[in-house]
Amino acid sequence: MPEPAPVLEHLGRLPLTWLLATLLAYRLALQVQQRANFHPLAHPVAIATLVLVAILYAAGIDYATYFEGARFIHLLLGPATVALAIPLYQQLELVRHRWIRLLCAASLGSAAAIASAIGLAALLGASEPTLVAMAAKSVTMPIALALTERMGGLAPVTSTLVMFTGVLGAVLTQAVLARLRVADPAACGFSLGVVAHGIGTARAMQSSHQMGAFAGLGMGLAGALTAVLLPLVLELIGHRWAVVP
Repeated sequence: MPEPAPVLEHLGRLPLTWLLATLLAYRLALQVQQRANFHPLAHPVAIATLVLVAILYAAGIDYATYFEGARFIHLLLGPATVALAIPLYQQLELVRHRWIRLLCAASLGSAAAIASAIGLAALLGASEPTLVAMAAKSVTMPIALALTERMGGLAPVTSTLVMFTGVLGAVLTQAVLARLRVADPAACGFSLGVVAHGIGTARAMQSSHQMGAFAGLGMGLAGALTAVLLPLVLELIGHRWAVVP
């Protein structure tokens, strides 16, 4: 009969172990959020991340081993993003009436996110790869990673900053909107999508389909605008990057 330690070590190397661990951690995080009355600070992504980090640290498992299992969930990010077109289609009439305001808001939000990230990176004396990683942090994960890899940035830094930005953005945006007494679901959802991308959109979908639809629109517009603006801004400030073939 094998010793417990080798058995645990073998289980820790199986992709299925970390796929199940991710799902269970998120399920636990959802229960915590419900018990906390859906308080913004009790965001399920943040809670699940802390639980998984603690487990991985205690088990001595590196990120590459964990991602072998979690990549199956990662592959669903694309289809899940595309599926947001369904609730958005149901709000098409409202979008037609507000498209100029929505485009202006997304443009300002994307430009502000890029400028603040580059300014902070320059102030801290960050290297060029780190600067790129920070500048791409304010869009949804697939777009951020594609931009980072294409422009020679640090993908691990980008993925960490994207998650941190999403959680912090979702918490702060909800608090600011409540403070300003903004109650329009379309405006609240769009703000969450632009500021907190996928995590903000997931939070908006928990509130209403209309809010989630506009959050998805904000996330998509911010991603597209950042993909266009970021290379132009970096070229304007004299940044040179290696384009990966």
